[in-house]
This record gives sequence, C-alpha cells and structure tokens, in this order.
Amino acid sequence: MADEEVKENTQESEDSNQEEVLGKAYDARLMKRLIRYLKPYYGWVILAIFLTVGVALLSTIRPYLTKVAIDNYIINKDPLGLRNIVLILLSTLVFQGLVQYGMTYLTQWIGQKTIFDLRMELFEHVQNQSMSFFDKNPVGRLVTRLTNDIEVLNEMFSSGIVMVFADVFIIAGILSFMFSLSWQLTLIALSVVIPLIYATVIFRRKVRTAFRDVRYYLAKMNAFLQEHISGILVVKIFNKEKKTLEDFKQINFDHTKANKKSVLYYSIFFPVVELIGAISGGLIIWYGGGEAVKGALTIGILISFIQYSEMFFRPIRDLSEKYNIMQTAMASSERIFRLLDRNVDIGDAVNPKELMNCRGNIEFKDVWFAYRKDNYVLKNISFSIKQGEKVAFVGATGAGKSTIMNLICRFYDTQKGEILLDGINVKDIRQSDLRKNIGLVVQDIFLFSDSISNNISLNNRSISDETIADASRIIGIDDFINQLPLKYGQNVKERGVTLSQGQRQLITFARALAYDPKILILDEATSSVDTHSEILIQKAIDKLMQGRTSIIIAHRLSTIQKCDKIIVMHKGEIRETGTHQQLLEIGGIYSKLYQLQYKESFVQ
Repeated sequence: MADEEVKENTQESEDSNQEEVLGKAYDARLMKRLIRYLKPYYGWVILAIFLTVGVALLSTIRPYLTKVAIDNYIINKDPLGLRNIVLILLSTLVFQGLVQYGMTYLTQWIGQKTIFDLRMELFEHVQNQSMSFFDKNPVGRLVTRLTNDIEVLNEMFSSGIVMVFADVFIIAGILSFMFSLSWQLTLIALSVVIPLIYATVIFRRKVRTAFRDVRYYLAKMNAFLQEHISGILVVKIFNKEKKTLEDFKQINFDHTKANKKSVLYYSIFFPVVELIGAISGGLIIWYGGGEAVKGALTIGILISFIQYSEMFFRPIRDLSEKYNIMQTAMASSERIFRLLDRNVDIGDAVNPKELMNCRGNIEFKDVWFAYRKDNYVLKNISFSIKQGEKVAFVGATGAGKSTIMNLICRFYDTQKGEILLDGINVKDIRQSDLRKNIGLVVQDIFLFSDSISNNISLNNRSISDETIADASRIIGIDDFINQLPLKYGQNVKERGVTLSQGQRQLITFARALAYDPKILILDEATSSVDTHSEILIQKAIDKLMQGRTSIIIAHRLSTIQKCDKIIVMHKGEIRETGTHQQLLEIGGIYSKLYQLQYKESFVQ
C-alpha cells in the first residue's frame, strides 16, 4: 500500500513537470475519445459534412463556368449565351454563400455544444477529487486545463474536424476538373507538389515544438499569476514586488520567445507556399500559353487552369493550419484526459448506507493517518463524542487537531482504523449525506464574489431569506448588514475584500447557522477577530452549539473552558482527556499551556 502511494506520488510529480510538453502530432486513441463527444450531435455533424461537400463543389465549379463563358460565348460573340452563363455563375455564388453560412454556423454550434459538455464533465471531475489532489496540483494549472486547453479543443471541433472535409473535397474537385480539361497541363501544375510537401513536413516539425513550448509557458504563467496575486499581501509586506516582477518577466519572456518562434515559422512557410504557387502558375502560363498559340489549347482552358492553380494551394495552406490545430489539440486532449482518467481517491461506497436522522455520535477507533507515505500525523487515535456534547481539541501547532476535522468531514481517508458516525463507518455514508450534517467554520475564511445573502446560503434555495436574516441576527451582524446600501444584496467582491476580517468571519458563522447542522466544527474560528468581535462570536457560539454535537479546535484556551470534554493532542497522539478543571489538576500539558497563556494575557 505504501509502495503504491510512493509510486503514485512520484508519477504525479513527474506528470506535473512534464505534462505540458507531451503529445503526438496525431494520436488515434485520443482522437477516438474526442470523437465520442460528438456522438449526441452525430446528425448535425453529418449535415455539416454534406454542407461542406456542397461548398467544395460549388467553389470548384466557378473556373469551369469561366472556361465555358470564354470558349463558348465570348470567342463566338454570343451575348445572350454570355448573359445566361453569367447569371448561372452569379446564382452559384449566391447559393454557395448561403450554404457556406449554414456550414459555418452549424460547425461553430457543434463545437460550442461539444466543448460545453466536455468542460462540464471536467469541472465536475475536478470538484469530486479529494483534498490530497488539490494539495499536489497548483490551481493555475487546473484553471489552464478548464480554459486554455478546452478552448484549443473548441477550435478543433468547430474549425478542424469538419473543415478538413471541405479542404479535401476542394482539392479532389479541383484535380477532377483539371484532369478533365487537360491531363498534360495538370501534371505541369502538380510538378511543384514535391517541394511543397517537403516544406510542409519541415514546417510541421518546427511549429510542433514551438507550440508545445507556448503551452508549457502559458500554464506556468497562469500558475505563477494565480499564486502571487492570491498572496499579494505577503509580496507587499516583504517588499518582494521587484523580485516577483523579475521572476514574472522571465516566464513572460520565455512565453513570448516561444510565440515569436512559431510566428517566425509561419512567416517563412506561407511565403514559401505562395512562391511555389506562383511558380506553378508561371509554368501553366508558359506551357499552356505555348499550347494555346499552337491551337492545341483554348484560352478558356488556360484561364480556368490559372484559377484552379490559385485555388489548389489555398486548401493546402488550410490543411497545414488544420494540422497545427490538430497537433495542439492532441497535446491539450492528452492533458485533459490524463486529468479525467485520474481516479477519485475518495468515492462513495457501492452500496452506501442511509444516514437517517443524524444524531451526531462520533467515534474514532484506532485511527492512523498520514498525508504522505508512512509519516503519520495521527497515531492510534481513539475517542468518542456523544450526541450534543461539546468537545475541544488543543495542542501545539502540528499536533494533528485540524487533521481530526479533515477526517470527520472525510476530506481524507484513514490508512488504519475507522471513524463512525451514529455507529456507521463514514466510508459507507454518501459524502453529500455526511457533509450536509456538518457545519464547518475555519480560520481561513473564504467568501465568494457575490451578495452577502448568497454567501450565507451559498445559493441553496431551501434556505429562505427569513432563515438568513434570523441567522444573521443571532450571530449579531444584522445591524451591520442593514447599514449597507444594498443590505443583504451587497456584493462583497472577491474573497470579501470590502469587509473587515471580523465581518467576514461572522458571515461564515451565519452561514453555518443557516444550514442548521447536527455537528458543528469550529477550527480556530475566533483567532482572526478582534476582542469586540470575539465577544459577539462567543455569545453566538453558545446559541449555535445548543442541541448540536460541537467540536472546537482552538489555541485560545479561554474559549473552551465550558466544554464537556477537552482532548489534548501532542505529536499526533492523545495525551490527556478531561474537563478544564480536571486537566488543570493533573498538571500536565494542558495545565502548562493554560499557565503560559495566562501569563501572556497578564503581561499584556
């Protein structure tokens, strides 16, 4: 078990470093998986292909109509016939425009619908991952998967797969008309195809590497920006703006350099294609013009061949562009599917047990837990909490207090032992059923960029405005909220930057109260507030804990003296258990912690 975990961690570390530069030019396995996302829209895809074929045929018939107009009507001075052929040509152009409109709209619609489905599946999968997954994967990289990589696939679905058919049919149609008019002149025109293929192969090889570098540095940039903007307070307080700017400058420079390299390859390739096309046109004029002078070739055929020659190289350039879209899509899809294929570490049981009328009895039986390998942060933990009891966990930083909270909420699973809720192993309970009975308030406050009302209810429609107002009144923040311009509709901006630390903390208390949980967990919930706010919270906590099983993790021992039981943790083990008075009489770790804090308070 431990060896497998080490192997997984090592592999995950390697993947995180290398995933940006992986990807084949074309991978049939990945393409097969991508095509499956088109399955709900197969009928529309087939229609789009038919429209694409129609556009290809209509576009290739125009030079032939030009040849007919010249040879049959202009040379024979037939104005009536010329007028008719011009009307036919005009009708063809109009009809082609309408068909092309339908094709373009339909392909873009298919692309958007497919990407919507894929992005929803990916986001749902990311949400279902355990907390250990987020411990190992930078947020910036995950954002890149859900945005940039998905958008690359959008380009492939909307402009790549279906439009390839258009280019192929246009080339096939052009060659058919050219061979039907003059096979000798067709071979002359195709004599430049070999150098064109050679130039295309070199271009694809070079641009593939450049695009991989661009994707790598883009993900690196996103991760850097997310981390340093989120931690802007630390950057400013330690005057790290200049160093951070220098680090970002290097990443930005590498990203720009990779983009400039791809631009360089494009700037060389397309003029080369134009030059080869011009050479082909020159050969057609040289050979075809000579044949026309001899009378072996008509002027109409020569002019139509010149038009076909110009049209022939356009889809070839487009196919090169589609190749680039395809190869970047392969790299992006490989990263996306690697993420989708990652098993959810913590899943629901196959046949979960129903948690009916949760009472809040909690029991730990010989629990051992390690975040990594065999470095156990909890060792042989056993305790029980009865319904309605108020239990506090205390101890030095790193003693394992918050880990207890993580295991109760099943953010992580134990390596040994079991955790029971009302006699049922938490692994046998649906995670949604488990967590809807737990109210959690942590030190690291998080508010969404939304209204105060929605931050309390989290858009849960079963929580009424009256419930939100009642929770706010009990917590003691209703007066503050009602003084705001939009009251409960006031937007708190990202992470609640418009509010003070204490106000944000009080809103999280109102959130927990509004959900009316059977189990309440307070993890250092009062450590970030001032004295006035702490007094308000202490009053609210007393009301909040009534009739609930309550677990309090705190450094301030003054906040837990009324608890029914205090469990003292030290280096991942339970060292002492008892009431406040009992632990003071023992004269152990708790007594020393209390005396230390009392002296600090007295000095202050």
